[in-house]
Amino acid sequence: MKLTPDVLELDWSETAEKIKRFIRDYVVKSGAKGIVLGLSGGIDSCSTAALSALAIGGKNVLALMLPEKETYNAQDIKHAEIVVEKFGLRREKIDITPALKAFYNSIPVFDPEDNLCKGNIKARTRMIYIYYYANKFGMLVCGSSDKSEAMMGYFTKWGDMAADLSPIMDLYKTQVRKLARYIGIPKEIVTKPSSPALWPGQVAEEELGISYELLDLILHGLEHFMKTKEIANQLGIKKDVVEKVKKRWLYAEHKRRMPLTTKIEYRTVGADFRLPRSIY
Repeated sequence: MKLTPDVLELDWSETAEKIKRFIRDYVVKSGAKGIVLGLSGGIDSCSTAALSALAIGGKNVLALMLPEKETYNAQDIKHAEIVVEKFGLRREKIDITPALKAFYNSIPVFDPEDNLCKGNIKARTRMIYIYYYANKFGMLVCGSSDKSEAMMGYFTKWGDMAADLSPIMDLYKTQVRKLARYIGIPKEIVTKPSSPALWPGQVAEEELGISYELLDLILHGLEHFMKTKEIANQLGIKKDVVEKVKKRWLYAEHKRRMPLTTKIEYRTVGADFRLPRSIY
């Protein structure tokens, strides 16, 4: 296999249809009234919101915009509103600053300078709101994590990865961008730098230390059991770069798993006691 950008090309029409069928089928079989998701204005959430609307109709998709004072970004709000308007979504905008302050003030060891721990509170607080709306209105929570971030563990456990379904999680970030263009997401959203917006100035590629264009090719090679040396040689990079990506991918496995338990009985929940969705 040659690790060139072409290896990540897909039939975008077929891919879009496959994702829409997946969303539609999941909602119908669940008996849910629709989908609720967090709409940040970023490429992943905008693409997921649009695909959901194309699958089940915008009136059945509730987009929650959850800004907060420290990371407020007017451009992101504008981009989210563009997608709401273009794809006919229902939307609600809620300032979560008061809730965050309440959490901060109630934690005895809270450290305002610890961006990681503080940022994880934000991600989990957003999910509290999203799941509340889902519970209240009989809807499913739709996640918008992509494959690049899922493999690298670049998410908050029980935060932005929490969801009932996650339709684009088998697409790398560069693939999401191409699919987004195909379904009509505006160029200014597709091309802007990705950010989890957990603290001011946070940029995903800077934090990961690598561009998504290169990262996705490395991950694709690892996914297909290629040796790190072969990946490095093909991409013309140092083997250490590939090893670093591989190490982070493997180290983050605990973030992708359900909680482990001691094997005692005949069939264990989450391991060999996994029921197919179709039996419901």
